[in-house]
Amino acid sequence: MGERVFIGVAWPYANGPLHLGQIAGAYLSADIFARYHRAKGNEVLMVSGSDQHGTPITLRAEREGRKPEEIATQYHHQFLESWQKLGISFDLFTSTGTANHARVSQDIFLTLLKKGYIYKATVSQPFCPHCQRFLPDRYVEGICPYCQSSGARGDQCDDCGKPLNPAELTSPRCSFCSATPEFRDSEHFFFRLSAFQDKLLDWVRQKSHWRQNVLNFTLRYLEGGLKDRAITRDIDWGVPVPLDGFEDKRLYVWFEAVIGYLSAAKEWAKHSGDEGKWRYFWQDNAAKSYYFIGKDNIVFHTIIWPAMLMGYDDNLNLPYDVPANEFLTIEGKKLSTSRRWAVWLPDYLSRYDPDPLRYLLSISMPETSDTDFSWREFVRRNNDELVATYGNLVHRALTFTYRSFNGCVPSPRELDSRSQAILDLAKDTLNTMDKLLSGCHFREAVRSAMSLAQEANRYLEEKSPWKVIKEDRQAAADALYVAISVISCLRTALYPFLPFSSQRLHGYLGFDGSVEGDGWQPRSPSPGQKLLPPEPLFSKLDEGLIDEEISRLGQGYDK
Repeated sequence: MGERVFIGVAWPYANGPLHLGQIAGAYLSADIFARYHRAKGNEVLMVSGSDQHGTPITLRAEREGRKPEEIATQYHHQFLESWQKLGISFDLFTSTGTANHARVSQDIFLTLLKKGYIYKATVSQPFCPHCQRFLPDRYVEGICPYCQSSGARGDQCDDCGKPLNPAELTSPRCSFCSATPEFRDSEHFFFRLSAFQDKLLDWVRQKSHWRQNVLNFTLRYLEGGLKDRAITRDIDWGVPVPLDGFEDKRLYVWFEAVIGYLSAAKEWAKHSGDEGKWRYFWQDNAAKSYYFIGKDNIVFHTIIWPAMLMGYDDNLNLPYDVPANEFLTIEGKKLSTSRRWAVWLPDYLSRYDPDPLRYLLSISMPETSDTDFSWREFVRRNNDELVATYGNLVHRALTFTYRSFNGCVPSPRELDSRSQAILDLAKDTLNTMDKLLSGCHFREAVRSAMSLAQEANRYLEEKSPWKVIKEDRQAAADALYVAISVISCLRTALYPFLPFSSQRLHGYLGFDGSVEGDGWQPRSPSPGQKLLPPEPLFSKLDEGLIDEEISRLGQGYDK
C-alpha cells in the first residue's frame, strides 16, 4: 500500500489576479510534489481555495463601489481558469465563502472556547473618526517598530515578516482616507496562544527535516515568547461569531482561513461520496501533511495552526513539513502589486505556453533565498535548454527513428558498455530525483533531469546513427533504441515539472493513457512499438519579446 499525503496550499486573497510571485512561492512546488506522489502510486489530497474574507477584498470593493462577494466571485473563477491552464492539479480548490467552511470554523471556535483556549477581553481598537468605523488591521498603515519600514500594515510587516498589531505602528493612518485613527475600547475574543508555548517548542525542536530557514524563523519566534491574539473583528464581512450578542463581529481572517485546510478536506470527502474519507488524511498517523506557502506565512503554519489543532482535537495530524519558499523578485526589483510591478499569470497564459514558465520557476525556485524572474532569462532558458537541449534530443531521435524504421521502435542487439552506462544513468537519475522530490528539493531535482538530457545528447552525437546507418543499420538501431529509452525516462522524470509536454511525448512514444499512470519507473518502449509522428515539444522564442514584456511592467492587469 502506498503512502497517504495531504498537501495544503496557501489560500490566495480573491482581490486580484494571480502573479508569478505566488506561483513560485507556493503553487508550483505543491503541484510538482502532488504529481510526483501520484506517479509513485501514493494517495494524494491537495486542497486550497480562495480566501474570500481577507480585508484586501473589502478594500478593493469599497474603492470600486462594489460588494465584496462580487469581487471574490470574479477572481475565484479567474483562479480556477488559471489553475487549469497552468496545470496546477488541485483535488479541490474551494473558497472560505462556503457554508461548510463556516460550520467547521464555528465548530473549532466553540470547541476551543469550551476548553478555555478562547476568552473574552476588552481591547483598544483603531477607529477612524473620518470614516466613522472600527478599522480592520489591514486598514491601518504606518511605520514598522522593528525594521522601520514605512509600508507596514496593522497585521504584519511584509519587509521583515513580523506579525503586528495596529497599536504597535508608528505614525498610524487609515489606509482608506489617511486620517489618524483613534483607539477605542471594544470587546473581542482571544486565542490563548501562550498556553501552547512549551508544547510547540518541544514539537518544533524535533523537526530536523524542515528547511533551515523555516526552522530557524519558527524557533526564534517561539523563544521570544508567544502572546495571545484577538480572533474577532468589528466587521460585517466574514464568518459570523456563533454566539448571541456578537452578531456584528466576525471571526478574524487569520484565524478562520487556516481552518480551510480541514474544511476543504471535509468538503472533498463529501463530494467523493464518503463523508468520512477526510479522516484517512487527518487521523491516520501514517499520513503526512505538507503545507506549501511563502515565507511571509510561516508563523501561521508552524505555530498558530498547529496550536489550534492541538487545542481542538489531539487526534488530528499536525504538519509534517512546511516547505516555505522565499520571495521572487521581478527584473531585479521587489515584486509589488500596489505599484503593479508584477507579471500577472492570466496575462502570461494569454500569450505563452505553460511548461516554459513552469520550467523557469522550477529551475530557479526560491527554496532557500530570493530569486529573480527576468524576461531575458525566460527566453534564454526556453531557447537554450528546453528547445536546444531537451526538445532537440527528443525531436531528432524520434523523427529519424520514425523515418528510418517504419515508425516503430527499433530492436536492439547486445548493447556496448557506453550504451549500458547511459541506461544505468537514466535509472540512477530517476532514483536520485525520487529522493530529492520526496524531500521537497525541487530545483535540484529538475537540474538532475536536465543533466541527463545533456548527457543523452552527447551520447547521440557520439553514436551518430544518421551517419552509421548506411554501413551498419543495427548499430544505428541500437543507438536509437537507447536514446528513446532515455527519452522515455525523461518523460517520467520531467512530468511533475512539465506535465503538458510530457504527456505529448508519452503519445509520441506510442504509450496509451497518462504519464502518471505509468508510474515512477524507467519504462522503455517495447521493440516494434508503433510511434506517433513527432512534433517539436517546444517553440523557440524571439528575443524581441524581452523589451516588449519589460515595457508592460507597471501597467497592471485588471481583467
